[in-house]
Amino acid sequence: MTHTSALFISVVLFYFSSYFPTPLFKRIRFLWVTIIPFFVVSYFLFFTQWIVSQGIGIQYSLGAGYMFYQGILSLYFISSFIVLFLQYKHATEHSVKEQVLSIFIGSLVSASLGLITDLFLPFFRIFDYTWLGPLFSLILVVSIFVAILRFRLFNIKVITTEIFSLVLIVILFVQIFTSNNTKSLTMNAIILLAVTIFSYLIIKGVYKEVANREKIEHLAEELEKTNESLQELDQQKSEFVSLASHQLRGPLSAVKGYASLILEGDFGSINDQVKDAVQKMFESTQGLVVLVNDYLNVSRIEQGRMEYDFSLFDLKELVCTVVSELRPTIETAKLTLDFDVDSHQDVAGVISTTSVSPTATFMVNADKVKIKQVISNIIDNAVKYTPKGGIHVWIKRVESSMMADKVSAKPKILITISDTGVGILPEVLPRLFEKFTRAPDANKTNIMGTGLGLFVAKKFIEALLNCLLVNSKYRYQPLIF
Repeated sequence: MTHTSALFISVVLFYFSSYFPTPLFKRIRFLWVTIIPFFVVSYFLFFTQWIVSQGIGIQYSLGAGYMFYQGILSLYFISSFIVLFLQYKHATEHSVKEQVLSIFIGSLVSASLGLITDLFLPFFRIFDYTWLGPLFSLILVVSIFVAILRFRLFNIKVITTEIFSLVLIVILFVQIFTSNNTKSLTMNAIILLAVTIFSYLIIKGVYKEVANREKIEHLAEELEKTNESLQELDQQKSEFVSLASHQLRGPLSAVKGYASLILEGDFGSINDQVKDAVQKMFESTQGLVVLVNDYLNVSRIEQGRMEYDFSLFDLKELVCTVVSELRPTIETAKLTLDFDVDSHQDVAGVISTTSVSPTATFMVNADKVKIKQVISNIIDNAVKYTPKGGIHVWIKRVESSMMADKVSAKPKILITISDTGVGILPEVLPRLFEKFTRAPDANKTNIMGTGLGLFVAKKFIEALLNCLLVNSKYRYQPLIF
């Protein structure tokens, strides 16, 4: 029995290593090759004295076939080590490599020491250390235990459930044979059957739960990898858009400039047909310049490379400049444009207004170029989506105490832009300032929009407010609100 058990361990280890973590052999052929030598050697061990025979005490007599037994047993163990090494080389996941390595080291150390004490030393008639063989098998047990706990070889929850169910079933099974009467036997048998069924259902449920959890963890890992890839792609996209926009802006500005010079007559008079063609080229180029600038600004904002240059300027004059520059475009669209300073019209959110003289200034400390672009984007947006009617722009001082910050306690300047356009659906409002966001029916009114103008405007204002709130050197009355 002792020698057969050692042979059985070597066969099972060989069988296990050949299928963990992936099968390396065809199952049917491999099964026959494994089982046949085991039964042949077991026959000689049990029914003949060709390999070993009964001895005195811990000693036993070695037969003529003992070397054959040594060879078969060593072959199984060596084959197991080779297969485990191949499994380690073929494994792609780090966790699987750690699992195989733990079992490989444990089985190698355990089997090597056990073979020395229980197989090779007895060949030289040394039997004093055969009792160490079973103890060395604990090394393999410990290595598997480490692989289970540290490297998640098997799910500890499943193993615990199976062991507990098996122990309970064995206890109940033993109680059947120790029953004193028929009634007790019947009761124990019914309990055993019920426990077996419930144990099967519980283990099946645990397997399903573990499988679902592992699937969720795998999906989470895949999602994390995909998210990292998307972030990298988004970064590359932003860099590409920034580079492309920067390269396009120069040629477009040149085309726009020369078209403007031709329209103004700097290269001589031109007929109406040529003038109309150049005018269309100028307008198209102007739209492309705005689009390229928007893409360039978005790329700089996303990459954190946008710079802000604060200076003290009159916001009223800046608004007047923007209105003057956009007035020809507005008149071409056959719209009216009104600009009022300190108007007393009712504006939502205004608590009270303070009258000032028409010559009063509206000094602010901000990035003049960025504020100009914000105002231009909003007015341009109003023009795009106003088929008829007009646009009203006004600027005023507002008294407010909505915020506790000492900067907010100062008077503010409110710029309001309204139009008689198509309006905005309530469900679109929460996403109005997101990138590439347009109303579902926006194309019916204007097909040139990209959904970037308001996004850029919002990012500029947020950045300027952050600078005002974080860095005290930028604070100046009044604060833009």
